[in-house]
Amino acid sequence: MDLGQLDIYEQPPKAADYLALRSQAGMSPRSEAGAAIGLRNSYYAVSVYLQDELIGMGRVIGDGGCHMQVVDMAVRPDLQGQGIGHMIFGRIVAYLEREAPDKTFVSLIADGPADRLYRKFGFAYTQPEGQGMYLRIRP
Repeated sequence: MDLGQLDIYEQPPKAADYLALRSQAGMSPRSEAGAAIGLRNSYYAVSVYLQDELIGMGRVIGDGGCHMQVVDMAVRPDLQGQGIGHMIFGRIVAYLEREAPDKTFVSLIADGPADRLYRKFGFAYTQPEGQGMYLRIRP
């Protein structure tokens, strides 16, 4: 795919687009109310559209100083492997390197083989120093 065909925005997508892409990418569902609140409170986001359809996204959440987390990294499955995820994550890392204060702890949860991409940008596993954990509220 020619990446020049894409519209790239440094802002979160609309909630309906976000929920649709999460579903297409096989990610766990989120509520409409939660999506509206969460997207509005993004610290930084990249949204990629092809012909007005959201095909890729990534967001940063957190306090903007001590702790930040990369979330919602997704590319529509039929367009994966074409550099879109790499481009999104590259923009996120460039933003963090430029804007995050020294000693900011940036974390993420790597699903499936996505860890290969994240490691290319310098992310490392937390083990054995730490163990990632989560709690889902009313799954």
